[in-house]
Amino acid sequence: MIQPRDAPVHPLAEVAGLFLRLGCTAFGGPAAHVAMMREEVVRRRRWITDAQFLDLLGITNLIPGPNSTELAIYLGYLRAGRPGLLVAGVCFIGPAMAMVLVLAWAYVTYGALPQVAWLFYGIQPVVVGIIAQALWGLGRAVLRGAWPLAVGALVLGLQLLGLNPLLLLFGGGLLYASGRRLGGRRPQVRHLAGLPLVAGRLREGAGLAGVVVGAGAAGAAPFSLLTLFLTFLKIGALLYGSGYVLLAFLRNDFVLSLGWLTDRQLLDAVSVGQFTPGPVFTTATFIGYLVGGWPGAVLATLGIFLPSFVFVALIPPLAARLRSSRWTAPLLDGVNVAALALMAGVLVQLGQAALRDGLTWGLALGTAAILLRYKINSVWLILAGAALGVLRFWLL
Repeated sequence: MIQPRDAPVHPLAEVAGLFLRLGCTAFGGPAAHVAMMREEVVRRRRWITDAQFLDLLGITNLIPGPNSTELAIYLGYLRAGRPGLLVAGVCFIGPAMAMVLVLAWAYVTYGALPQVAWLFYGIQPVVVGIIAQALWGLGRAVLRGAWPLAVGALVLGLQLLGLNPLLLLFGGGLLYASGRRLGGRRPQVRHLAGLPLVAGRLREGAGLAGVVVGAGAAGAAPFSLLTLFLTFLKIGALLYGSGYVLLAFLRNDFVLSLGWLTDRQLLDAVSVGQFTPGPVFTTATFIGYLVGGWPGAVLATLGIFLPSFVFVALIPPLAARLRSSRWTAPLLDGVNVAALALMAGVLVQLGQAALRDGLTWGLALGTAAILLRYKINSVWLILAGAALGVLRFWLL
């Protein structure tokens, strides 16, 4: 029997299709992932509202691990229950893991990474446009009134001066909440938290090289698949802050303590995690393959992502309590404002790196304008940007 064209799609199949596609095309790091998810689940599919999206994003940033991946897992849970939780996470992580495995094999076989500069010349400005469009939409839900705008401007200015984003996040939240109380306004329980820590992920990327320059391993420990799995399980369960803070953990464990990697290998592993789509944490897949082959790659990936599935499965009751608390509401509304300012700072910094000439500026502005006007799938814009990048280098 042929199914009618307008027959409803089963929620689990819908979750699988969406996050499998995002896993293949979500270039640009966590801020871009968040922007693309918002585009899909708020604007195109209308699973949830912007306010609900901010709630989910805030909750996932209260737990350790890769926050954009945890957001994908949580969205799958809301759409299709516990099966959706598992399917969304696997589909979002799986394509990146497969790509990183291929690159790790090429790295071990040929001793170098493929050259992809021509591809990212066109993709990066499109990602800037996607983030700008998401920032505009979320800002309309958060920045209402003079006080939120003033706090956001202050946080943005201090971030551009180089202050720690975590300090700015919570400091901005406290400042906002204090101002509301002094102003005599009752807190509005509207969102749990805005975009905490997402901005810090991309912001810290510019300093990667400086973080890993230093001493090599003093002496290598005997290799063990169990040690590999447990080390990544520990990192996945404890890491706060950003996907790029992961680098410091990896260097301490795999370069300094275990001695299984060199600094150069670690830099290459993090680079692969950055320029492939999907989670930055697939750096673990690359490292696992380097030190333990295919079994090592699988165990490393499982170890670092397993805590995220467990945490997201446990947090719905906590989310409901925080959402309704009259004590946490003003502080978390302030975190909304501060986090949005951090995301704006990320946009400025990414733009400085990606917008090199007239063509890249045109790609970024055109992407933002198209997404604001039409409900087009951002995947097509990324593919168009990649094609233009290839064409530009081919013509030159």
